[in-house]
Amino acid sequence: MIQYIKLLRPLQWLKNVFVFAPIFFSNNLLKWDLLWPTLIIFASFCLISSSIYCFNDLKDVEADRLHPKKRLRPIASGAVSVGAGYAMMLLCTIAAFALVPLAQSVNTPYLYMIMAAYWLMNIAYCIRLKQYAILDVSIIAIGFVMRVLIGGVTTDIWISHWLVMMTFLVTLFLAFTKRNDDYRIYEKTGQKPRVSITGYNKTFINEATAIIASVTLVCYIMYTMSPEVIERMGTRYVYLTSGWVLAGMLRYLQNMIVFGLSGSPTKSLVKDHFVQFCILGWLASFFVIIYL
Repeated sequence: MIQYIKLLRPLQWLKNVFVFAPIFFSNNLLKWDLLWPTLIIFASFCLISSSIYCFNDLKDVEADRLHPKKRLRPIASGAVSVGAGYAMMLLCTIAAFALVPLAQSVNTPYLYMIMAAYWLMNIAYCIRLKQYAILDVSIIAIGFVMRVLIGGVTTDIWISHWLVMMTFLVTLFLAFTKRNDDYRIYEKTGQKPRVSITGYNKTFINEATAIIASVTLVCYIMYTMSPEVIERMGTRYVYLTSGWVLAGMLRYLQNMIVFGLSGSPTKSLVKDHFVQFCILGWLASFFVIIYL
């Protein structure tokens, strides 16, 4: 049973908190009539993402067995059979779509469309698209934008261009740091953790992450000081949260360039106390500024 749970990668479900972004930034986080459907869609997205993880592990089982870390995955290690992996994938997919009506959203047909588009995009990613450098990280970032989009569609909350841009940039930044870890493995072992790694090198990854981090920070500061945001949130002090964003991104760059600890953004979030402090500080200051 533990191996089946590992196959679903529940730790990665943290990525799906992006569906809460629309109700958080629109000052509606404490409204139960909007929070409940968002919780349902969060659960649905957890299931649909787990179905993709199952398919990814099935598709890459041979390559994973050559990877120093991925060889321990349930299917690669033989703890879960290929047939059981496909069964889990199908079960998660059906359950994900079955949960959607429980959200009781006025935009239910669009929710199905976004879920289906996300599923198809990631299946294509697993089969072919992840083999192309830059396109692979871009698709990952688009997936997070789709999480934000479905959160807004579920609650019928308008999503600003700022939120879309920030989501894309931040997740693109994290995806590039993940490629840094892959390239380190490639340098040490000569084994390709993924086909697209030949389209990257250390200099390109470091410069790309630095550029994206700079653009992200500037975009965030512009967002906090834009007239529309000041008017909607009723305060001029949102810009004060920028310090947390800068500190968090610098820490992540330090982990990547100095310590080589950029393998999994989710694990960094769980284990790195400095990053946790920055995120909690940002959430707390944002909550105080716009809710109190």
